[in-house]
Amino acid sequence: MNVLVTGATSMLGRATAKLLLQRGDNVTVFQRSDSGLDAKQILGDMTDRSDIRSAVDGQDAVIHCAAKVAAVGEWHDFASVNVEGTAVLVAAATEAGVSRFVHVSSPSVAHGGEPLVGAPASPADPTITHGGYATSKAHGELVALAANSSDLAVVAIRPHLVWGPGDTQLVGRIVDRARVGRLALVGPGAALIDTTYVTNAADALVAALDAANELGGRALVVSNGQPRTVYELISRILLAAGVEMPSRHVPAQIAIGGGAVAEKVWNRLGRTDDPPMTSFLAEQLSTAHWFDQRETRSALGWAPRISLDEGFAELALSFR
Repeated sequence: MNVLVTGATSMLGRATAKLLLQRGDNVTVFQRSDSGLDAKQILGDMTDRSDIRSAVDGQDAVIHCAAKVAAVGEWHDFASVNVEGTAVLVAAATEAGVSRFVHVSSPSVAHGGEPLVGAPASPADPTITHGGYATSKAHGELVALAANSSDLAVVAIRPHLVWGPGDTQLVGRIVDRARVGRLALVGPGAALIDTTYVTNAADALVAALDAANELGGRALVVSNGQPRTVYELISRILLAAGVEMPSRHVPAQIAIGGGAVAEKVWNRLGRTDDPPMTSFLAEQLSTAHWFDQRETRSALGWAPRISLDEGFAELALSFR
């Protein structure tokens, strides 16, 4: 199968492309810089229509991992990639005769801040989401699923908090902040949350690609199905990195309010680095959010092959 993977310089995009290559697919990767993968490579931008059309030409399937991911930023920057770029990509895929399209989304597209306990994959709703990333991804998922047809089967997969060796989003931020004394637990750290080891997330994307004709139009949340407390997850990440666990705790409401103020200041100043806290991050660290995986595993014929314990062992090896 000829498969295009967008965003192959990301941890998940790279793992997915590698998995497809290992099983013998003809893989093309599309991103702004060299992926370093032994695959056909097209350098381009998700905001450039001609680049996108070149990338989808001759493809049978697309796995769309590329996204604008940031804690803060201008709405236009999120929308141009996560909404408009997705719209152009699905339109180009339809015109090029692509038959399968897996859109990588996020559980945040249906999260308004309330606790999620054994939750299903609720419909994406940009009216309740918090922050430019989540809101743009909600719009993007709706755009992608609206393109589902008898000719183009579109499936949205929402991996939750993907991590692993080389992760700069979750693992990197936690470790970097702990090393300079800027990490504190929000609340007591007792909220249960799901995460997804990167190998399992890549497996799920490939499974969705294979089952796309039966699953077209659906959205599924993917996780390891092993919810743990925020305290345990952070402490095990830091243990793997050889960094001491911080003892500071910040009350959740103070962190949420302080995060909202920090977002406004960062946006006003046009800063591109991450603020010490955002309201969305404070909610994520103080609110339970774990998901019922029975529907996902049944629909995809998939189950995680790397447990959290095995994942943390691999993470520790990577730091050594």
